[in-house]
Amino acid sequence: MFVDSHCHLDKINPEKAGADLKEIVAAARANKVEHMLCVCVTLEDFPAMQAAVAEFDDVSVSCGVHPLYVKDSKTPIAELGAKLRELTALNSVVAVGETGLDYFYHPESKVLQQENFEQHIEIANDVNKPLIIHTRDAQQDTLSLLRNGHAEKPGGVLHCFTESLEMAKKAIDDLDFFISISGIASFRNAQELRDTIKALPLEKLLIETDSPWLAPVPHRGKENQPAYVVDVAKCVADVKGITLEEVAKTTTANYYKLFANS
Repeated sequence: MFVDSHCHLDKINPEKAGADLKEIVAAARANKVEHMLCVCVTLEDFPAMQAAVAEFDDVSVSCGVHPLYVKDSKTPIAELGAKLRELTALNSVVAVGETGLDYFYHPESKVLQQENFEQHIEIANDVNKPLIIHTRDAQQDTLSLLRNGHAEKPGGVLHCFTESLEMAKKAIDDLDFFISISGIASFRNAQELRDTIKALPLEKLLIETDSPWLAPVPHRGKENQPAYVVDVAKCVADVKGITLEEVAKTTTANYYKLFANS
């Protein structure tokens, strides 16, 4: 059985997917996906996201503010932090995030992103729930803020990983973090990422779709969905020269080790 450790079920377009949410979850189950983590990107989105997946026992939720949405928020950082603390304390929330730093798309909001990220790390420590990290073109700052905030205590994952092997090793060795692999690994031009996957221990890997984006081969161009996480697992198995069953068993165990409240 498989786990999709990072998806945005509330963002999937039913028309593009050719299915409604119930059918999408059913398709995942039929493809031996036993659990899905639906990840929040803004506090404004959280109530509707939580309501949309509430009927599914095999879907957990997180709560956080994505770095690319920080500068567009009409709520001051301090108020965001107070609301985030309230929501992440809910028993239904299993993780803090998606948070992190993205200097590729929004370098102009660097300081604001850092303040937001620091708040998430502090709150994760306080509520004792793992962090879900987005990082792009911000390797040193991401690692520094995680270390300074003692993120090794709640633990966490660098999701949809595309950065360097060196960063992945530091996150594992210094923080005991997990590294999550998405459909990007199956893309033709992703050889460097595949080399990184090959070098990392399976015991520190998770798999994800990041639905509705980044559909893996052979579904490129389609609306991504949790059922396709099996194709991500197949890619990892091929790269590492191991069986699909081993990838499924180990990455699923890794998921429950990190997200113990799922």
